[in-house]
Amino acid sequence: MSYLLHIDASSLGEASVSRQVAQSFRDEWKDAVVHCDLAVSPAPHLSAAGITARTTDPAELTPEQAKALAIQDELIEEFLGADAYLFTVPMYNLTMPSVFKAWLDQIMVNGRTLSFDGPPPTAGRPAALISARGGGYGPGAPKHGMDHVVPVLETVLGHPTTLGLSVTTVTPELTMAPHVPTLAPLLPLHEASLTDAHAQARGLATAIGGQAA
Repeated sequence: MSYLLHIDASSLGEASVSRQVAQSFRDEWKDAVVHCDLAVSPAPHLSAAGITARTTDPAELTPEQAKALAIQDELIEEFLGADAYLFTVPMYNLTMPSVFKAWLDQIMVNGRTLSFDGPPPTAGRPAALISARGGGYGPGAPKHGMDHVVPVLETVLGHPTTLGLSVTTVTPELTMAPHVPTLAPLLPLHEASLTDAHAQARGLATAIGGQAA
């Protein structure tokens, strides 16, 4: 069965702007979806057992290694089984939520999802990355250059030597403007950014759905 794999990394539930924009994508998506909510069921951080299990003979695995390997296998098979991806990864303290980094560490395995000798098995598969942030990080903004979410993830998810996905990013900005008095003058910019993000998400769902069909 082909499906969209939706990885959610926001801790805020329905209050999350990233999740709200991702829902606009989901509302337009016409095919099957496998939803992995890392706020509800987080992937464990990678352990020594998980690392060493990758290169240990199956007959010699310790119980701890076998358990760690089973977790990796489940997440990797879920990842490889998708033909399109939706990642909901907001900015937390200038970078990605730790639960998403933990998920990446579990699934990025040479010979499975990575290949040091050629393109990865998911090369070219379409993906949408939704990353809301409380401030503004574009050119001219005081915090320009301090975004350590999107540049990192576009490399990890999209570079030909890593997962090789074809990534399109949507970044609703200034999400703290409705809540922080000093940011109130930026509320119109936030509202415009949010409206645009929802429209981009809907358009991406239609475009990616066509590619994955």
